[in-house]
This record gives sequence, structure tokens and C-alpha cells, in this order.
Amino acid sequence: QLQASGGGLVQAGGSLRLSCAASGFTSDYHSVAWFRQAPGKEREGIACIRSYSNGPTYADSVKGRFTISRDRAKNTMFLQMNSLKPEDTAVYYCAAHFNRVLSYMCLDPSSYGHWGQGTLVTVSS
Repeated sequence: QLQASGGGLVQAGGSLRLSCAASGFTSDYHSVAWFRQAPGKEREGIACIRSYSNGPTYADSVKGRFTISRDRAKNTMFLQMNSLKPEDTAVYYCAAHFNRVLSYMCLDPSSYGHWGQGTLVTVSS
């Protein structure tokens, strides 16, 4: 089970840190990711980490502003969001998969079998 938290209302230019805690599993997730879905739009992959890879992958829309990280000891992953824009307004979801996700599929929602419930981020102009 994944539990996302940390969403809220913030002004443009501000920052938020989302958290996603995993529970109920004894195995470690290999690949974890953050997605978002704005009203009337498809779910968008924005950041992912695969174990033993060269580093995180980011969507162009958030590159340089958002940072994904994970704390294996606490079974938690994070999304630090800086320089937020009104177009970042969406419901944000964390996702994870026990097995290795292919690099070119890292931001594809179909790659993940476990999802958090979503947390709303609203950025005001």
C-alpha cells in the first residue's frame, strides 16, 4: 500500500514537498515514480527512479524544478517541487513496481502495479 501526502495550496513560485510511504510489503520496490493528472488531461509521468540506474528521469515540464528521491530505510519516496507554476496544478500520484521497469517506460503509467491515492496540489497565480 502506498500513501501519498503533502499536497496543498501554494502561490506561484513557491515550493511543496510530497511524500509517499509504502507499507505492507517485505520486499523493496525496484522502480518508483510520480505522476500527475490535471482536470480533463491524461495522467502524466513526471519523475521516476529505477534501482541501479544512472539516475532519475524527469519530464521536460518539470526538469530543473522538481527532484525525486527515496529513503529505502523508511520505505518512503519524495517529490520536492520548487518554482511552482499554475500549470503544475493537478492531483499527484506516487507509483511503484517490484520489478525492473525498462528505462524508456519509466514515465509510463502502465509500468506500475502499485499506486497511491493521490494528493491535490493547487498553485495560485
